[in-house]
Amino acid sequence: MICTVIQDRDLDGVMQALECCEMAEIRLDRCRLSTEDIEECFSSDVPLVATCRLADVMEADGSLSMQQALKTCEERLLKAVDAGAAYVDVEMEIPKEVSKRIRARAHSCGTVFIRSVHDFNATGTDDELRAQVEKCRYYGADIVKIVTMAHSAEDAARVMRLYDEYDPASIIAFCMGEYGRDSRVECLAKGAPYSYAALSEAEAAAPGQLTASDMAAKVYGDMRFVGYGPANASREVRMPASKSFAQRAVLAAALAEGISTLDGYSPCSDSESAIRVARSLGAEVRSLDGGRTLEIRGVGAVPGSVGTENLNVGESGLLTRLMIPLSAVVSASDVTIEGEKTLLGRPMKGADRMLAAFGVQLSSDHVPLKVCGSLESGNASISGKDGSQLISGLLMALPLAGGKSTVTVTNPKSIPYMFITLDVIRRFGVDIANEMSGGREFFESDGDWSLCREIIFNIRGGQRYRSARFSLEGDWSAAANFLVAGAVFGRAEIAGLDTTSLQADLSIMDILMDAGASLSQTGGDTGTITVQRAPLTAFSIDASNCPDLFPIVAVLAAFCQGTSRISGVDRLAHKESDRGAAILQMLSQMGVNASVQGNDMLVEGHSLARRCLTGTLLKGGKYTSHHDHRMVMALKVAGLGADGRIEIDDEECVGKSFPGFMDAFALMKNMASGQDKAVQITD
Repeated sequence: MICTVIQDRDLDGVMQALECCEMAEIRLDRCRLSTEDIEECFSSDVPLVATCRLADVMEADGSLSMQQALKTCEERLLKAVDAGAAYVDVEMEIPKEVSKRIRARAHSCGTVFIRSVHDFNATGTDDELRAQVEKCRYYGADIVKIVTMAHSAEDAARVMRLYDEYDPASIIAFCMGEYGRDSRVECLAKGAPYSYAALSEAEAAAPGQLTASDMAAKVYGDMRFVGYGPANASREVRMPASKSFAQRAVLAAALAEGISTLDGYSPCSDSESAIRVARSLGAEVRSLDGGRTLEIRGVGAVPGSVGTENLNVGESGLLTRLMIPLSAVVSASDVTIEGEKTLLGRPMKGADRMLAAFGVQLSSDHVPLKVCGSLESGNASISGKDGSQLISGLLMALPLAGGKSTVTVTNPKSIPYMFITLDVIRRFGVDIANEMSGGREFFESDGDWSLCREIIFNIRGGQRYRSARFSLEGDWSAAANFLVAGAVFGRAEIAGLDTTSLQADLSIMDILMDAGASLSQTGGDTGTITVQRAPLTAFSIDASNCPDLFPIVAVLAAFCQGTSRISGVDRLAHKESDRGAAILQMLSQMGVNASVQGNDMLVEGHSLARRCLTGTLLKGGKYTSHHDHRMVMALKVAGLGADGRIEIDDEECVGKSFPGFMDAFALMKNMASGQDKAVQITD
């Protein structure tokens, strides 16, 4: 990342300068900013470093005492942190009591705390440089900044050797002066989070400082990324409807008595398969408002009221697992469930044991299969290790049965999807009580799903689905790809999402923030989300509850400096592909070091700037999607950082969840027109 130093400007000048910066340092000691100006300035989406040098404050106002100057520095830095500074740089000259207060505020606000040492006269010995690093670390630095004056090439080389001894993501070290000029770029090749540049030659903040445009040419060359530089055209892309919500809502409306309306629908093959199943059950489905609204006249289902003997679920594993228990309760006879493509090779792991507890037998553990017998009320303890989809099917079906049921789920996985099921059926008049437990850690975490060890669902029988009007949420699974593209390669603006959603893949926001991405939202919980490139570092996350994020999060990890750990590999074996193996194959072909250790995937990443400077961009070439829509999306994003075109053998499979993905992705990439434009992607 290139951090442009902004100094000697008022608020208007600062805001104008930010329009052409991918990152900036605001010199609060030199800019003419009031308290209100600081607040406005640091609310920018551009990642900002707040700096206020003690010596410059005293020089600017010779009447200030040392204590007054210290107070001024502290007040300005704290104000910047409160307003949203991504980084706060505190020089070692600041007393430890003041530094400690700033660090505490920074950590409470999610701001990275930098301790910096500047030597404008010389460069110390190797031992002296290491001592400076250790001193900064001792005083609580998240990142250490060492800047010295180089009088020879050897001076600069000594500073660069620091990257061989310390984690590059935790240190910014380079030299001033003509001998240090190249070190400002070389530090990025070593893996530093960012380096400093000037707006123009006349505005250089230190000897040897390159202009941002010159540094960009050296770092990025002729490559163009999403949203980099003055030609950046901000484009807003609206996400399609979540198929997790859409499929459940279509089935609930089909089972209900009366006419239901589903707003915000967008077609994909899985959701269209749900509509086909609804019609097979006897429901009438009409498309209104150009396909954005579905009107469904339900069948008023009760046990044994439906005469369907065959259902085709297309390629949807979710639809299959929902319809196995639902068909067993509403059908008057045995039902054969058929499908197509990758679904035919995906086992319904654990389905036979789970359904047997409620009086239902399955002819096979693969589609096609026959569902035999009627679903009966009962009590069962079920392992959740194989996922949530069959459990969601039981939660939709058991309320229709005659008596009370209790389903105890041990070792639950994909917990958010169970609660999506509860949310949808509640909108259609069906209620289920639940109790979650997980020991002391779970309760102290205020309900962290990853720490939940058991869920008990108490289900009252004899309930009936009632018609409803339901607004479908935008799809976080699809959005994750655009958010990662913006975080790594420039900028993206995403509309149609709800940040209070139950969707598991909302976790992408936490993952990106852990990695250091710049995220903001305007217009409330359903307003536009903006993500902008920022220095990215390795992260550790548990994706057991959001396995669909694995492919795109693995691509994110490839551009995060350090080794990232992604847990939950055991959830990937029976997706549209053996997704864990597919991801490893993709990363290996791209030249990314990755491995699986137990249930964790480890991905060794490097910053985009480092990859550009060292010739280690991802490798282009011919890739297989394994006919997996999630892999296609991840490959398209990875292609933005490849050294050549990435050709995918089967892009059409993306229609399973997002037929308009290619158009939306092309829109985000296209920077030619320079127009701000909101585009609706529906098919």
